[in-house]
Amino acid sequence: MMAERAVGVQPVPWQERNQSALVEEFAALRRRLDGESAAVRASEGAPGGSPTAIDALTEIFELSAFERELLLLLAGVEMDSALAAWVAEVAGGKRSEVTFSLAMATLGNPHWSALAATAPLRRWRLISLEAGHGLTTAPLHIEERVLHYLAGTNRIDARLEDVVFRKAPPEWMDDDHFRLGNEILRRLEADEVGDGIIHLCGDDELGQEGVASLAAHGSGRQLYVLRHEDTPTAGAELEQFLHLWMRERRLLPATLLLQWGNETPSAAARQLAERAPGTLMIASREPLRLHRAVECHQVDKPAPAAQLRLWQDALGPAAKDVPESLGEIAQQFRLSAETIVAIAGSVDAENEDAEPLSARLWNACRVYSRPRLEVLAERIVPTAKWDDLVLPEAQTLVLRQLAAQSRNRMTVYETWGFAEHGRRGLGLSALFSGPSGTGKTLAAEVLAAELHLDLYRIDLSAVVSKYIGETEKNLKQVFDAAEAGGCMLLFDEADALFGKRAEVKDSHDRYANIEVGYLLQRMENFLGLAILTTNMKSTLDKSFQRRLRFTVDFPFPDAAQRQEIWARVFPARTPTKGLDYVRLAALNMTGGNIRNIALNAAFLAADAKAPVAMAHILQAAQLEAVKAERPIAEMEIRGWIREPR
Repeated sequence: MMAERAVGVQPVPWQERNQSALVEEFAALRRRLDGESAAVRASEGAPGGSPTAIDALTEIFELSAFERELLLLLAGVEMDSALAAWVAEVAGGKRSEVTFSLAMATLGNPHWSALAATAPLRRWRLISLEAGHGLTTAPLHIEERVLHYLAGTNRIDARLEDVVFRKAPPEWMDDDHFRLGNEILRRLEADEVGDGIIHLCGDDELGQEGVASLAAHGSGRQLYVLRHEDTPTAGAELEQFLHLWMRERRLLPATLLLQWGNETPSAAARQLAERAPGTLMIASREPLRLHRAVECHQVDKPAPAAQLRLWQDALGPAAKDVPESLGEIAQQFRLSAETIVAIAGSVDAENEDAEPLSARLWNACRVYSRPRLEVLAERIVPTAKWDDLVLPEAQTLVLRQLAAQSRNRMTVYETWGFAEHGRRGLGLSALFSGPSGTGKTLAAEVLAAELHLDLYRIDLSAVVSKYIGETEKNLKQVFDAAEAGGCMLLFDEADALFGKRAEVKDSHDRYANIEVGYLLQRMENFLGLAILTTNMKSTLDKSFQRRLRFTVDFPFPDAAQRQEIWARVFPARTPTKGLDYVRLAALNMTGGNIRNIALNAAFLAADAKAPVAMAHILQAAQLEAVKAERPIAEMEIRGWIREPR
């Protein structure tokens, strides 16, 4: 025998209850206008349920009984045919036009102040007046956004939809960001911020939005984000945005976050920040100064140890298969929690037919981090290997040590605690010095290929500007773009910026020192690998050199090294005939020149439909000598081509 179950009364959905209440409101208003004694009354919500839209609107904007009734009349003209017909008949025309004079004559408890510009109906843009009429004779219309709200649809005004976007509550957050979001929430609920600005300062844009969203949604508000590039222009466009947002922040309700990122705020953006109503949030990389009260909170991308925990959580059981790789990824890349989760979700950890999971994760991080820097620097695809380098043993050892330090930073900095007292000076930097063509750029390619990094070449001679402050601005753009990680920065022509500038003789020397100091400071804090190259090490001040972790001198190759370069310069598939590497090594040129000669000789041989021979190399060497403006001595090419007997 089955036990009897009590059947409870199912609650009526709010949308249905709101619609029924609105119909009742219109019916009561019709009876009132027809002279019946029934008065329009506030609708009653179900016990414990949310108030109906008209009641909520009345409370939000503190409407008087007359203002509430006028708003209902304007809505009824649009939604109730009987009310529309009554208004048309009273107005004596075909159109159902409600004017303020008609409302004063027909509705209860009228007061003239209801149509003042500072009164709720006009201040919050609940109604609009047709232009070209007097104040009391102008046809009144309910705003479409308000009409939809009364009907039960609370969606942001269509005029703002393409300008701001809604930020959902964060699903994943760094622990420090989570604590900060809850602290801001506590201050919002305690009304400790008031009409001030909460400024989230730092390099983690997604983290800033996550903190703001956590605080906003926790306080019962939605978060809408306005990016700097979408800021309305000063004038009518900005005025409309402010008026619309004043209403939206109450109707939704919502909080606005101005996301300025790395941009310098425009005059219109600053004006918006000064005038936006209520508590405002701003996210930017740099600190800001405004006339309003500002409380600043730092929100940077998670530290490597925190990123490692995020990777482990996001990958779940699959993280156990790649523990060392995750450590390298966490140390090499600087990613937001949201980005880490997105990348982890995009990589199929269970696909055994694909390349190893560690490689897929690394490549996905590289692809994500790559785009911003390509507009600022030249990307070199690294293909060189260690065997392509011909250097003395001491220099090769330093380069391998440089690669080893890059791979083991997580162990030393995080696991062994070297980063606990600050990250200043933990950047991996090096100076490559030597004549042109001795292998400085090739060595950078080898390191980038070994470490699976993208290599970006920045010509310092193009970055340095004669205008004060411009050089630092250019360098800042490069480092800011590179901070996502996965790349190596190669600063060519360091002589353009460095020099013997320790002794300040005039203002130019002083600003030059500032520029050098800024570059070195960013290199010391850069989590990737940064390399400076110079052809004239003697021009660099010793105090500047000491701030670089490694120094590698690339010497002019001797005869034995040149012979080795010649022996390796032609690919295995290149047909050759009778090449004498001992005699070729007598040519007193650098590895870079030798590679140019070999390439040109290959083209000469291909055009002659013959293998590469000494004659082709001689012709190519003569072309290279003309380009280098250095005549070839007879003894350098003696015996290259044997005279016929």
